[in-house]
Amino acid sequence: MKSEKLTAGSAFPEITVPDVTGGEVTLGSVSEGGQKWKLVVVYRGLHCPICKRYLTTLEGLKDEYAAANVEIVAVSGDGLEKAKTFVDEVGLSFPVGYDLTTDQMEELGLYISDPRSPQETDQPFPEPGLFAIRPDGRIHIIDISNAPFARPELGSILNGLKFIQEKDYPVRGTH
Repeated sequence: MKSEKLTAGSAFPEITVPDVTGGEVTLGSVSEGGQKWKLVVVYRGLHCPICKRYLTTLEGLKDEYAAANVEIVAVSGDGLEKAKTFVDEVGLSFPVGYDLTTDQMEELGLYISDPRSPQETDQPFPEPGLFAIRPDGRIHIIDISNAPFARPELGSILNGLKFIQEKDYPVRGTH
């Protein structure tokens, strides 16, 4: 596995994956007019009950994120069938990409795990990641984990993004 990680303040890679609605979603794309922030949440897959709870929480905060000028997108390495099942079970209404490849996971600096059994899943999958991307495409917040149990609290991320925007708070961790 590559040991390179994305750095705070760097450009987020423009990775395009299929969207469960039939289109495509580009994870690092800057919004039209370059005015919106983007929150990219990488989840482990359909097999992960913690991911379901986490993205259920995010769905509940969706309108507050939108009011804070933040678009949400989630993505996993699952195939279309599993990704659609996940979206249906959780009731997600924001864009959800699928088929994130191992190379793309590595490009994002994610930890990658092999399934423990065929009942878990049938392919390597990403461990959780969260990226807050500025309207100019630079990464403001990076949070990656090697385990499903360690994830940032989504209300705190929302409040932090509001503070960053209101105070023009700089990207931290660039020394």
